[in-house]
Amino acid sequence: MDPRVNLAGDDTGAAAEPNLASSRGAMAQMGDEPRSPARKKRARFRGEPSANGLGVVMNIPTLVTLALVLAYPIFYAAYLSFHKVALAELRRGIFPFVAFDNYRRILSDPLFILSLKNTLVFSAVSVTAEIVLAIAIALLIDQRQVWTSRITQFLILIPYAVPPIANGLIWAFMYNFEFGFLNRILFTLGLIHEPINWAGNPSTALLALTIPYIWRTLPFAILLVHAALQGINPELYEAADIDGAGALQRFWHITLPLLAPIIVVILVLRTSFAFAVFEEVLAITQGGPGDATWVAAWYAYKKSFAPPFDIGVGAASAYVLALIVGAIAIVYVKAIYRRIT
Repeated sequence: MDPRVNLAGDDTGAAAEPNLASSRGAMAQMGDEPRSPARKKRARFRGEPSANGLGVVMNIPTLVTLALVLAYPIFYAAYLSFHKVALAELRRGIFPFVAFDNYRRILSDPLFILSLKNTLVFSAVSVTAEIVLAIAIALLIDQRQVWTSRITQFLILIPYAVPPIANGLIWAFMYNFEFGFLNRILFTLGLIHEPINWAGNPSTALLALTIPYIWRTLPFAILLVHAALQGINPELYEAADIDGAGALQRFWHITLPLLAPIIVVILVLRTSFAFAVFEEVLAITQGGPGDATWVAAWYAYKKSFAPPFDIGVGAASAYVLALIVGAIAIVYVKAIYRRIT
């Protein structure tokens, strides 16, 4: 007996074959049907998702764009750091190869060593303050029973919307020795009896740069920490309450370990940006008084775009700074994740 014919004599095979064909077509549309090697190659070239769902393969225009935007400036800066590129060479269009001479010059320059020292102090103070304040403020706005939390969520976005140069000019006006708003407040509160030259005193100039920078960049860290707090399971805190754990114990054994991954991200990002601080220096102190606020980015800028326009030395100093930031990032990641494991 033909298996396509049932006992009642009805021919169901003819109906089954179209249904099978239609199901195969649906499976092909859903991506379940195996693709031929030629079809897979065309899909990879067009950047279509792969059949196994592992993601989208970059197409050639994307790779070219990344190479032009990221790779070319990096490699060209490295090329400049190994050549003598000053005003005379720029006029001739010939850049003599000097090997590591630019690196030897900056590493033997006392001003560059001072710039690195100021950068390290600036970064350590600003990043530490940002992490502590970000966690504290994020915990505050995470408390829904506190009526000020909604107001704080709105206010923390204001500094983040201020352009860096505008932020520096605002704080330069506040620091003004004669009619600055900061001195007036301190006079009113009776905390000082004579005006303080915040940005013009070598002992306070670096601190005068740190505060505006923290004020401008703190909202970014707060938003990241607050988003991480939303992902913590409330049942963990309920179980800790049942075990009799206090607020400090819950923070130390639950909140802080679960925030460790996002803290690593903030540390790496904020350290890299702190090492590259420039706008506040330009708007408030211009590296002064004297060389009290010379930081690494300011050193690279002055070497490259001030007479004698030694761009090769500036590129070498920028690469040394990038290597230091990369080493610090590796230390951050290993130290934090070692604590987690």
